Amino acid sequence: MRFLLPLLLVLSALTVLLPGCEPKEDIITTDSSAKLEFAQDTVKFDTIFVSVGTVSKRLWVYNRNARAVRVAEISLQNRPGVTYSLLVNGQPTLTARDVEIRGKDSLLVLVRATVDPTPSDLKPFLVVDDLKFRTNGNEQLVKVLSYGQNAYFHDAERIGRNTTWRADKPHVIYNSVLVERGATLTIEAGARIYSHAGSFLVVQGRLLCNPAFQPAGELKPEDRNFVRFQGDRREEQYQEVPGQWGGIQFDTLSRDNVVRFTEIRNSNYGLFFFNRRNYQPHPNVLVENSLFRNISTLNSGFGVEGAALLGVYGDFVVRNTLITNCEQYALFGIGNVNQLDYVTVANYARIVRDKPSVLLAPSIEINRVPTPAVAPRLVLRNSIVWGTNKDGNELGFVSGELYPSTISISNSVLKTKEYDNTGALGQRKNGNILNPIEGPNYLFRSTPNRFRGRTLDFQLDTLSPASNKAVPLSGLTRDLLNRPRSSTTPDIGAYERVNP
Repeated sequence: MRFLLPLLLVLSALTVLLPGCEPKEDIITTDSSAKLEFAQDTVKFDTIFVSVGTVSKRLWVYNRNARAVRVAEISLQNRPGVTYSLLVNGQPTLTARDVEIRGKDSLLVLVRATVDPTPSDLKPFLVVDDLKFRTNGNEQLVKVLSYGQNAYFHDAERIGRNTTWRADKPHVIYNSVLVERGATLTIEAGARIYSHAGSFLVVQGRLLCNPAFQPAGELKPEDRNFVRFQGDRREEQYQEVPGQWGGIQFDTLSRDNVVRFTEIRNSNYGLFFFNRRNYQPHPNVLVENSLFRNISTLNSGFGVEGAALLGVYGDFVVRNTLITNCEQYALFGIGNVNQLDYVTVANYARIVRDKPSVLLAPSIEINRVPTPAVAPRLVLRNSIVWGTNKDGNELGFVSGELYPSTISISNSVLKTKEYDNTGALGQRKNGNILNPIEGPNYLFRSTPNRFRGRTLDFQLDTLSPASNKAVPLSGLTRDLLNRPRSSTTPDIGAYERVNP
């Protein structure tokens, strides 16, 4: 009996060391038939700018075998034109070796791409590489595709003289661009401007965006002659995300700015005036045939949330323009002058909104100091102000009873409770249509409320209550897409209705 306990201890130790007692999913097989499987056969990067990295793309690698495998090498071929980096098991590397994957388990590989400059200036170019996995003598490849494009890079640039941004290559803004006083920046038809996170185009001088373009006929929404501003993330998941860059800011002394046939999207602000001391004359901009999309709620630091058009004592004239999917304001005017003709505000944001799309106020507080109290002015004609504010009010006036004489609203479709109940404004009968029911006579062809998953289309529906309810305005005989308007009974909003 005295030898029994030591014998049991020895036998227990030997049992632990026996291969048959090790979990089979941890036993490494060297069988050449034990191959890997992949979640996809191609890792694809959308168009990225040369010398600028992208987000990491995921590739799941599966070991469907009962036993573990040792991947001798995970590497890229390093072909010219693109630089890749990998993240394997949480470790950055160019080549990973002897990576074990347990039986019936998986491995996550992250791939990041930076496309090198090439002589190709105009069109996007394709760079192809292979991600190689070598296991038990087998070599398996996953294709890696990267579309690259050269661009003009503007890094903390100061523009001190008259300058033109051409449309032959995209423009990428890093660390903001400043147009200095006395200088004019002209942006050609068809130019594409991509801004990095937090970057602004700041205009102390003058901005002429697409000033010379004269369309010969009807345009398509995707027409290449529109100037387009957006963030510099080109991946599909970023296409409709607000707040990716700052916006266009005009300084106190900026005058006679023009923005025509332009799309501004995915920013904190669209156009932003900051004239906090109400210097005269106000900075101003003329906006024609333009689109503003996906503007965020980000606070600017002085108590004003994001807006497509934000005027702190800065004046807007806006014609034939669509403003859509702002997380709060489409227009916020503080002590400024606003004239909106044939404008469609269709504010279907992805969040719950509690602010009106259009809000006017005589002053605000900046760093707890009130700005001068000045009655804002609004001329709103032949326009639509609509959206999904949870209170059902898309038109608001702070202390509106103090300045009814500076408000003129006519022949417009309005979703509002305040306007309906504020007798001091006294303009309900000016041809306006208040709070029409959204069905069966829908305002627009396609909205998130009506057709989920379908491409949004804010042109007028066949039986829209906005059809044929506008009045002709001198000089405004064509709509946002340059289609002719009726000379006697045009439609309300940015688009003249046509049969789909």
